[in-house]
Amino acid sequence: MRRLYTNYVSIYFVTLTAFIGLVLGLAGCSQYSNRSMSKGYHNLTAHYNAYFIAKVKMDEVEKFRFENRKENYNQLLPILLPVDSLEAQPMQAQLDDVIKKASLVAERHQNSKWLDNAYNLIGKVRLYREDFPNAVEVFKYVNTKGTDPDDKHEALILLMQTYTEMGDFPNALNVAEFLRTQPLNTANTKAFYLTKANLHQRKGEYAVAAAILDATFPSLKKGEATARLHLAAGQLYDMANQPAKAADHYQAVLKNRPLYDQAFYANMLLLQSTDPRQAAKANSTFERMLRDRKNEDLKDKIYYTMGLLEARKGQYDRAIALYRISIQETTTNTAQIPYTYLEMGKLYFEKKQQFETARAYYDSALALLPQQSPDFAAIQGRKKTLDDFVKHLTIVRTEDSLQHLAALSPDALEKVLSAAIARQAKEDEAKAELARKVIEKATGQSTSAGMSMPGATNSNLAPDQRWLLYNPNRMAQGKQEFMQRWGNRPLEDNWRRQTKDAPNVIAATSVTSPANNTATTAGGNTANPGLPAELASSFNNGQPSAKARRDAMYASIPFSAEAKNQSNQRLDESLYQLGKIYKFQLNQPKDAVKTFESHAGRFPGSQHRPEVYYLLYLTNEQLGIQTDWRDKLLREFPNTSYARLANKSTRSDQPTTGAEAIATKTYTDIYTLYKSGNYSEALARSENALASFAGTQIEDKLALLRTMLVGHVHGAEKFRQAITEFMRDYPASPLLPYVKELQTTADQTTAKRK
Repeated sequence: MRRLYTNYVSIYFVTLTAFIGLVLGLAGCSQYSNRSMSKGYHNLTAHYNAYFIAKVKMDEVEKFRFENRKENYNQLLPILLPVDSLEAQPMQAQLDDVIKKASLVAERHQNSKWLDNAYNLIGKVRLYREDFPNAVEVFKYVNTKGTDPDDKHEALILLMQTYTEMGDFPNALNVAEFLRTQPLNTANTKAFYLTKANLHQRKGEYAVAAAILDATFPSLKKGEATARLHLAAGQLYDMANQPAKAADHYQAVLKNRPLYDQAFYANMLLLQSTDPRQAAKANSTFERMLRDRKNEDLKDKIYYTMGLLEARKGQYDRAIALYRISIQETTTNTAQIPYTYLEMGKLYFEKKQQFETARAYYDSALALLPQQSPDFAAIQGRKKTLDDFVKHLTIVRTEDSLQHLAALSPDALEKVLSAAIARQAKEDEAKAELARKVIEKATGQSTSAGMSMPGATNSNLAPDQRWLLYNPNRMAQGKQEFMQRWGNRPLEDNWRRQTKDAPNVIAATSVTSPANNTATTAGGNTANPGLPAELASSFNNGQPSAKARRDAMYASIPFSAEAKNQSNQRLDESLYQLGKIYKFQLNQPKDAVKTFESHAGRFPGSQHRPEVYYLLYLTNEQLGIQTDWRDKLLREFPNTSYARLANKSTRSDQPTTGAEAIATKTYTDIYTLYKSGNYSEALARSENALASFAGTQIEDKLALLRTMLVGHVHGAEKFRQAITEFMRDYPASPLLPYVKELQTTADQTTAKRK
């Protein structure tokens, strides 16, 4: 019994001692302690608890981002996947968990060596959520307070990526320059190269980005990710006009276990390359790929590439035919369509100079092109130019046609209108018959007796046999076709018209006025010769009676002097604008001269006449043709800003000191007249002074004084016009800020009156 008691006491004291030792040991494992035991404990618990879980969740997020990326092979592939907080939405729970678990390391394990890693994970979450300011703060904190050099380097690499995503390239380059001098480990070296290459790619420095990628490839393993980077490197070398290197990288894609899409597009880009080694085998490769059943959904891309090669050879009609086949071969994936439309628009714009057709293709391309495309703004700008061109060209054609109709005898006019109405009625009947056949085919019942089938959804039929309004697939296809042709139009009256308040000013005609010498005969109305096309087609909706159509057509024809005057005003403005578009936007000086000459001959009283003379003088000089337009400008409009510009362009001598003194005295005299309220005399003298003292240091002050006098003598509208002329003629003048203030004040005053 005594022995049992002794053993019990011994066990008790041993247990108590062990417990007390454990308590004392744990008490020494404070997260603020620097003892080896404390740091070892917190390293262990931080790594294999909170940090481990956070890292696993972050790996899941990055795997999701890579596997669910949306590649657009028609554009330059980004080296690093771009940050998009919307695409990260499905992984919000994992991102929240990363922050929660990584924050535990910061809260409970301050002396752990995994603290810097945890902060880097928190910063990456901020980065992926596009919370850039907080991401920058976290990475800077790690760089400042961190203890492990590798973790600090990782933070700086992530900081460089964040700055790049923000578009803050100078700061990103500063970080890159610092990292370039640091001894990086293998993982950080690879990340640094990729991040720096991404930075230069975003800056448009394609050759530099490609060279940095070349230095990265030896450290990468074969696989889908490496194949993707080779594809990006090939595109970069293509952009840098180094086709041989680009071809090498496209071939390297095929050696890195790529996805099928990666291999397919690598082959396409290889064939598009200007490397002469690829040209010989292009045709056989295309034939083989078209026969391959795996490429059934990719035929549109194959025909598109064939079109690119034909366009490069100068075979533009052949290229356009192949582009059309590409569009016809499109299946479920319509991502290729906007780029095909875009290439067709470029050919019609740049090579064939068929601007109306080009405008239609640019319209379709913009309706479907992703707005984040790098060249979206430039395409939008060209589309705006083409819209303006077609608008004014259509006005010129339509007004000329209407005036021609007004000049016809009543019998001849009646014949033209009757023929147009009869033809339109036949077209309406054909459309109604086609609609009836479609309904009969979809419902399986006859509608010839006028029987309708309200409420019939045809749910017992196969989808492709249903009436299209009950078939969601057909509805979606129809919507897409509408967008391709018309763009995103709001649902409103006259939605298909550009000029809503002038329903007849839209289409072309095959009959031109003999007095009109401009190039305005293309695109005529072949269905109803002798009548503007819109007059023949704008009555489809509702199918009005023949009398209603005839009355509407008659109402649009300018029979009276007042109506003809309004028509001429529209012609005057549109011919003037059309000439400027030809000269400045489309770079077609010959068409500009033809249009301006037509304007000068037809509208001798136009307010645009001085500028038209000046532009005719400049454009003919551009073509190397000697004309008398400058002399006519100086003779008929000597006191205009255009006459001064013409004088300045031919004056080679610099004003002397004496001339400067005379100019200054003249300015003082005119200013005295201005202050005394003698505006008319001051304006006349300022006009003469500007012509006499062009090129002097005081010229812009004289021009500003003239602008003020124009406002006093001629009123607000002429004042605003004079301000515009000053800003155009003296863009570098130190007086420009003051003139802009005057313009703002004048605009506000005009707005209040309205």
